[in-house]
Amino acid sequence: MLEFALDPATWALLCTVALAAGFIDAIAGGGGMLTVPALLTAGLPPHVALGTNKLAASFGSLTASFTYYKQNLFNPRFWAASVLATAIGAALGTLLVDSLSIEFLNKLIPVIILLVALYSLFGKMSHSDSIDLPKKTGVLKVKQWLQGLSLGFFDGLAGPGTGTFWTASNDMLYKMSLLLNCGLARSMNFVSNFISLITFVALGHVNFMLGLTMGAFLMLGAWLGAHSAIKFGSRLIKPLFNAVVIVLTAKLIVEAYMV
Repeated sequence: MLEFALDPATWALLCTVALAAGFIDAIAGGGGMLTVPALLTAGLPPHVALGTNKLAASFGSLTASFTYYKQNLFNPRFWAASVLATAIGAALGTLLVDSLSIEFLNKLIPVIILLVALYSLFGKMSHSDSIDLPKKTGVLKVKQWLQGLSLGFFDGLAGPGTGTFWTASNDMLYKMSLLLNCGLARSMNFVSNFISLITFVALGHVNFMLGLTMGAFLMLGAWLGAHSAIKFGSRLIKPLFNAVVIVLTAKLIVEAYMV
């Protein structure tokens, strides 16, 4: 177990950030954009920050995904191909995280998120309240594999912003209701978080005490966020999603190109 000394004030601040991140992540994704920078600011080495964030995030994404599942907003059997593809992608991404240029990723990620932001602002995200799933076709399975492998890989490699990418790509690929979209996005986020976490644990890059503490607050925030999304639907989801992608885009562009 990795040990890292933190003063009580910093620890409390990290837990507060985790609470807010859990709430946001359960609705719109992007909670890791709060927790990862906070962990780095607290002084954790980058790989330990990513691994510890995966431990905490797994608690939050599990809580959110289980909440959506209980409300019949996620069907594991229907999305089995997505689950398997996401797990494979996450394992590969985590194993390869040390071999790619972090500087290159830091410049690429803001561009990707900017495209997501533009789509969320100007694209037509579904406002349907229908709980009908897409029709099962061969094309659907191909979409599930390509989406799962790519986003699972990205989550294992970098992490922050993956939930946002799931929400946007679900809308583009499947045209289903926002609640079904959120149910799928949060559930797949849990799959990639958990698989990536196992890999980080094997590599020795997790501070368990800090991760478990933040995980408890992420769970609370995720529970509140998921129930809020279910209660208020698209009236809450789309404005919060737009706000998240705009803030994350601005933050990443400044850090990658102007600092």
